[in-house]
Amino acid sequence: MTDLIEVQTSTLAGAALDWALAQVEGIEVAIAEPHYGTDWRVYRPESGGKYSPSTDWAIGGLLIDKHQLTVSSPQALMHRHTGWEPSGIWSACTWTNDGYGARSHGWHHTSALIAACRAIVHNKLGDTVQVPKELIQ
Repeated sequence: MTDLIEVQTSTLAGAALDWALAQVEGIEVAIAEPHYGTDWRVYRPESGGKYSPSTDWAIGGLLIDKHQLTVSSPQALMHRHTGWEPSGIWSACTWTNDGYGARSHGWHHTSALIAACRAIVHNKLGDTVQVPKELIQ
């Protein structure tokens, strides 16, 4: 096994985010070294198939349903000089009941899937996670 390093959930992307999601879902994964111009990748050893919920709607979309996320389209933001402008930022929220009532934990990104995947990882693993050092670029 490779060495793990601690990373802020809010900065996770690419293979590191996919690896963290596999940990949340209890899916056995391994990492493959770059070859033929590719980056590090996360794959499922039993099938050899790539595991990439942060970029593959067939996987990530199912996780949005499973974890009952609220995902909102890019909202307009007020700009002090020009008025309302599209922000281009997606929002994904998870809801938890922490003894004080339901609370929303929101995550934002220009990609709906990345925002949703970060929300899932944060809800299950917290503000920081351990990921293989090779996946952090």
